[in-house]
Amino acid sequence: MTGSSEGEAASRRNVLDAVHKWAATAAAVVALALSAYNFADLQEQPKVDVTLPHLFRIGLDGADAHFYVQPTVSSRIKTQDVDVIRDAHLQLTPSGSISSSKRPDFYWKEVGVWDFDPVKEFISYRWSADPAPFIVSQDKPQQPTFLFQAGRWGFQPGRYEGSLQLRRTAERSPLTKKFCLIMSERAVKEIRSGAHDRSIYFFRNDLPKFASRKYSGCYVRETD
Repeated sequence: MTGSSEGEAASRRNVLDAVHKWAATAAAVVALALSAYNFADLQEQPKVDVTLPHLFRIGLDGADAHFYVQPTVSSRIKTQDVDVIRDAHLQLTPSGSISSSKRPDFYWKEVGVWDFDPVKEFISYRWSADPAPFIVSQDKPQQPTFLFQAGRWGFQPGRYEGSLQLRRTAERSPLTKKFCLIMSERAVKEIRSGAHDRSIYFFRNDLPKFASRKYSGCYVRETD
């Protein structure tokens, strides 16, 4: 009886040892798979998104048109690699009734910041950096204020089709966001009258009063 009990105990120990070894092996395999998955995930190229703001700022500096854009540039996936935005371009094309008008040649002049005076309730712009490449990663999203300038060009009343293009490193395709802009006669007069003191005017694409099909999500002067 004693020998039988010892045999049963030894058999149970062997089973438990086998289960333990199997469980340890399975855990190691799972850990290896997760490690490989995480490693592969980190090796992926950053997936960068660009989102346009609901507000553009536009004005004239003498005879030169100024267009201020503050997009959000972010990465949705955490990777070891980062993305580098090396250049920014703004295109604005007159369409419809003004399609034959001169097309502006905008260039990225600089990066700036906005200062708010709570007493005067006034927003002013100031330079903060020269146009230069910047890094985007998941833990470091960017929200630069681009100032684009077109020399000796002014707005005409009508509709414009535009796009913001951010060019990345050579092996990656540019990031492009399209938009439309509607300039009323009143808005054009405002902009022209403010050219001497560099006044800046807001255009939005989210105001309820401009939700009709006529505007179709275009940026419109908020006081129109």
